[in-house]
Amino acid sequence: MNKKNIALVMGGFSGEHDISINSGNQVYENLDHEKYNIYKIVIDRTGWYCLKEDGSHTPVNRDNFTVDGTSFDLAFIIIHGNPGENGVLQGYFDMLGIPYTTCGYYTSALTFNKGYCNPVVKSFGIVNVAESILLNDMPSPSQIDDINARFTYPLFVKPAAGGSSVATTKVKAPDQLLEAIRQAFTEDHQVLVEEFISGREFDCGVFLTREQKYVFPITEIIPTGGHEFFDYQAKYDGFSNEVTPAEVEPAVSQHIQQVSAQLYDLLNCRGVVRFDYIYDTDRQQLFFLEVNTIPGQSAESIVPKQARAMGISTRQLYEMIVQNCLDVC
Repeated sequence: MNKKNIALVMGGFSGEHDISINSGNQVYENLDHEKYNIYKIVIDRTGWYCLKEDGSHTPVNRDNFTVDGTSFDLAFIIIHGNPGENGVLQGYFDMLGIPYTTCGYYTSALTFNKGYCNPVVKSFGIVNVAESILLNDMPSPSQIDDINARFTYPLFVKPAAGGSSVATTKVKAPDQLLEAIRQAFTEDHQVLVEEFISGREFDCGVFLTREQKYVFPITEIIPTGGHEFFDYQAKYDGFSNEVTPAEVEPAVSQHIQQVSAQLYDLLNCRGVVRFDYIYDTDRQQLFFLEVNTIPGQSAESIVPKQARAMGISTRQLYEMIVQNCLDVC
């Protein structure tokens, strides 16, 4: 049987570039090289190229997505952020007729922008969504007044389209607001000012194959070392405890899994997707945070841990992702 050619697409243009490279290397090491020809395809500001074992680069022909005349049976997209998680690559591969492992272009574009996704999720009526204001440019004095009238402090300021909490700030007082907004605009052209919800943070991965839907055990994120929320340092510099399965009442865990399974269907997701929430323990209410259509896949990332807690090894998970895509697409 001929080996399938797999393009492992990593890198990207956002602040998550290096995280994507780490995720891509993890996938590369765990895919079956006896079964697939696996090519590391790096996309960054310098261009698109195939990274070979000896460290040399070969350019990618972007007209037909080939390398030295080699075409691909599947694109395993592991770019967090632009252009992998926002629908850009998905549209490109759709035009070329190349199957890929993620959600489609429309779902990717919608879920990547929190300012657009949140109202859609709220309309489903199955989970709470924090109040927010979407800014398209630096706010006028009247907009600042509106923010101060609508929200109490602390509040969150974040890029509308972004991940890993890059340029996200917990704003504790009005005099910190403008600087937080300026910082968020360095990462994206739209910024979300969002109500602060106090509580416990939980994540849940979901993966649909032709045989069944896998709703993974939930994870609780507990920031440490003085970090007040799951910011970039807490995520990647070890300033958090990630407890899987989460130590929480079974009813709460089951509710989070049920909502995640419903959102996966309602948003027309494909591949492995992670849903993030805050559970307000005082009000006993679950609040939706965001959808990660290309969740991290490094050795210590949340979804691989959840899969292992379910009895699925990292190697098995990636094999399931590839085979499901090849079977369905």
